[in-house]
Amino acid sequence: MKFKRGDKVQVITGDYKGTIGDIIEVFPKKNKVKVEGVNLVKKHMKPSPANPDGGIFEIENWVDASNVMHYDPKAKAPSRIRMSTNKKGEKIRVYVKSETEVK
Repeated sequence: MKFKRGDKVQVITGDYKGTIGDIIEVFPKKNKVKVEGVNLVKKHMKPSPANPDGGIFEIENWVDASNVMHYDPKAKAPSRIRMSTNKKGEKIRVYVKSETEVK
């Protein structure tokens, strides 16, 4: 899986198509990611020591990794990424559209 926590992605299919957000969590075994502000569900929480008030909260749910694509800020468009090496010989991830390094 080419996604890592903190990557900026754009949703390419579904109800949230076109939404841009950062990856919060990655689950490579099931090929799923959680994207900030995408696929929100309401969770009912009982009061507990960690959350004394309880209540109804909106949290992000899993999205299949095939439904998101890396967002290239320089090209201002979704882009694939590829692996490359820099001058020091280290492996880096590079956007295909703009040839810039993924931050």
